[in-house]
Amino acid sequence: MNKIDTLFNRARQLRLYGLTAHWDEIATQDWVPTVIRWEEDERSDRSLLRRMRTARLGHFKQMADYDWKWPRRIDRATVEELMTLAFMKDATNIVFIGPNGVGKSTLALNIAYQALIRGHSVLFRTASEMLGELAAIDSDSLLRRKLQYYASHDVLLIDEIGYLSYSNRHADLLFELISRRYEKRSTIVTTNKPFAQWSEVFPNAACVVSLVARLVHHCEVVAIEGDSYRFKEANERSIAQRQQRASHQSGETEPAS
Repeated sequence: MNKIDTLFNRARQLRLYGLTAHWDEIATQDWVPTVIRWEEDERSDRSLLRRMRTARLGHFKQMADYDWKWPRRIDRATVEELMTLAFMKDATNIVFIGPNGVGKSTLALNIAYQALIRGHSVLFRTASEMLGELAAIDSDSLLRRKLQYYASHDVLLIDEIGYLSYSNRHADLLFELISRRYEKRSTIVTTNKPFAQWSEVFPNAACVVSLVARLVHHCEVVAIEGDSYRFKEANERSIAQRQQRASHQSGETEPAS
């Protein structure tokens, strides 16, 4: 395919019908590649902004600021491989398991962001927010539409499973959603509970075993061990503030010369 044909196909994909209708008259003009590139860039930027608004990732620490030395155990090579998005090719899921404050959400959000900037649709929700919304719907048709909405994104990030306990209805809704995405699209989950303890998160729910089985069938599980980084930062801020107050008080009590 020559350069002119390539330009024509790009214009047609952009639905620039005015240009393509008069293609024979303008195809060799120097300005045509520039106009097509402008249109592609503008649409790409608008698409990214639209997907960012929909994704609702919020503010999060970038990978350049992540302290890999803080967790006692983390498979850095696996996380960096996940950042390449190769897992999306076969709809592999990701589950980050670890105690509070070790960076599970930070890592998950960075992977989701990589998917977003590479053109994929992404959606971020906390488990409580999403399951609460679904459980409150009393219309079957509206519930089906909302489940389809959650199921349709290329990457769905469900944060903080395990911090609260849920009813059987919540468990059934999560099972339905994971089943709809099963082997079709990737789901990222963060949890502070190992799978053996998910029966505590969904007590008496009959679907827990099946839910976990579908989630982990095609899944990369990243276990993180360590103390809370948030507590570390809070402690460092507290020490710095005490030192600052002590220095200030020392300066106030020095005798005048």
